[in-house]
Amino acid sequence: MMTFLLPWVANREMRPQSPPMLRNMTTLLAVLALASSAAASSTSWTESEGGSIRIVTTGLSDENGELRGALEIKLKPGWKTYWRNPGESGVPPLINLSEQSDATGSELFFPPPERFTDPYATWAGYKDSVSLPIIFKLPGPEMAGIVEGSVFLGICDTICIPVEAPFSFDAGADPDNSGDAIAVTEAFATLPGKARQGFQVNSVKREGTRLRFKVELPEDTGEAALFVAPREGVQIDMPELQGRQGAEASFSAEILSEEAMRNADLTLEYTLVAGEEAVDGQIALP
Repeated sequence: MMTFLLPWVANREMRPQSPPMLRNMTTLLAVLALASSAAASSTSWTESEGGSIRIVTTGLSDENGELRGALEIKLKPGWKTYWRNPGESGVPPLINLSEQSDATGSELFFPPPERFTDPYATWAGYKDSVSLPIIFKLPGPEMAGIVEGSVFLGICDTICIPVEAPFSFDAGADPDNSGDAIAVTEAFATLPGKARQGFQVNSVKREGTRLRFKVELPEDTGEAALFVAPREGVQIDMPELQGRQGAEASFSAEILSEEAMRNADLTLEYTLVAGEEAVDGQIALP
């Protein structure tokens, strides 16, 4: 028998003002610890004002010591949540493992986001319920263990609520039902493909305080969007489409941190969207 803890942070209205919303999220109320017993490799749904979340997994690690899972975020109408690099404002979803966890690492993956503009900022995120794939790293293949930590994310409507939710589940227990494994498979199926010739960022260069991106897109696709995720501590504005002609397009983004201004090695991870298609890739700043 194991204990699963996933309390929801108590809500407080945080009305956005200028500067952007992230700078206004300065108050986070204490976590209310509501403990329940469970013996499963997934967690129960936990409710919040703007929606509910849970973690589902397939149970046991694979031959590489990786346990596949998904952070399911069920949003109520009108509420949104953020991508890995929200832009000018926002709280990116994070998973932090505790020192007691049998998992030695974790990584979140992200489906293609949407671009949003409100009176305070332009940012990247999701307006519909979304499942973020997770890989938990265990010490070996076919391993059980207690995976403990916390989820931190932001859910926003006209107010923005930062949420911290501790969790603990048993990777050695059977999934609650076959639907858990299906949910994980479906979450990974939403991820972008790998950037390829004909669908990638071809180049990026610094021009003063801006970055200029040249991309190539599949022919006859819908609206194009570019999202970039620099390493922690480097800030770059949301890229804006400057022009498109056939398979070629250009984007521009404002540099918001001094490090990106310098001629230092810096690699940007990106998601490039064209209509219903999307790819992930990397591009190095010259």
